[in-house]
Amino acid sequence: MTQEIHGTVADGFEEVREEFVAFVNGEPEDYEGQLCAYVRGRKVVDLWAGDGADAGSLYGVYSSTKSAAYLVAALLVQDGTLELDRKVTYYWPEFAAEGKGALTLRELLAHRAGVVGTDTGFTTAELADDRALAERLADQRPFWRPGTAFGYHALVIGPLVGEVVRRATGRTLQELYEDRVRAPYGLDFFLGLPTALEPRFRTAQPMAPTPDQRALLDALPSGPHTLTAIAFNRNAAEPTDLEALPNEPVIRAQGPASVGGVASARGLAGLYAAAIDEPNGKAPLLKPDTVAEFGQLHSVGYDLVARAHKSYGLGFQATADTWHPFLGAGTIGHSGAGGSQAFADPRSRLAYGYTRRRCAFPGGAAPENTRLAAAVHRAALRA
Repeated sequence: MTQEIHGTVADGFEEVREEFVAFVNGEPEDYEGQLCAYVRGRKVVDLWAGDGADAGSLYGVYSSTKSAAYLVAALLVQDGTLELDRKVTYYWPEFAAEGKGALTLRELLAHRAGVVGTDTGFTTAELADDRALAERLADQRPFWRPGTAFGYHALVIGPLVGEVVRRATGRTLQELYEDRVRAPYGLDFFLGLPTALEPRFRTAQPMAPTPDQRALLDALPSGPHTLTAIAFNRNAAEPTDLEALPNEPVIRAQGPASVGGVASARGLAGLYAAAIDEPNGKAPLLKPDTVAEFGQLHSVGYDLVARAHKSYGLGFQATADTWHPFLGAGTIGHSGAGGSQAFADPRSRLAYGYTRRRCAFPGGAAPENTRLAAAVHRAALRA
């Protein structure tokens, strides 16, 4: 069955529409997703597909949420409110417990703290509450000596950074994001979804792997006490079902800064366009030097949690190294477990956002992002 594709592309971006159509029509009939891109602050791609979906549909974007958290941190560094090479304990003295006192904010942002979770895990109510997580993490012994290695702080980097932000400013990361980023730029990307917008939320659907894919998943190392399991809260009394996390009303309502964001592709792309460019004539949020510092590689090599080669700048994934080598050096971005992806390539002035409803195999940026992002990037370079 051929799916109807909705939306528009600017002149010169027709290839992107063709690539999106070809991808969607190779997917199962229940596919639902959105693709949006800006170049030099101008929206050039705005496409979507799926029964009941439209451009304003909102999806759980999992770890793409971290984009908003890191943007707030970058703004505060740019303002001089936060200093990257100060110890975390300068802002948050209680964090010194269990040998964490020497860690700097720069190392924390680069996933080098070693507190990827706690020994006993978290409840869903705690996962929704960044302050509750921060209080638990302050007392946790790190799982490696802070600063000596790195590993993806999947569910906790938001509360860790957020507590530094709160101690330095007296306001939550979510409040600052709303006042300085989301509201001024009119972004459909929420850390705390207003009740009135709940009808626009599309319930996340679990992954539907083929038998061969299921066999690969079943062969992965398991057990509740591995570092990976601790980082993804599989060691809790009620282990977290990551795929279903956005479907928890408390997660959507409180918008935890690691995984609780709700957005459209327009919202994801718009966030990164606002970071580096002038969408709708508004000034960019970040200066070029700030983008360069946060996009500079800080942690590269074997990720102790992901058990694979990964690269991070300051918080942001080094998208050109981790996902799409055709992108420019210094690209900042993040993907989400359900398949979403968003990034800004400051060299081509491209901002990209993609969402989908059904979680994609094997998790993280859905495989189709490679072909879609490549098509957008080619068109952006021509433009």
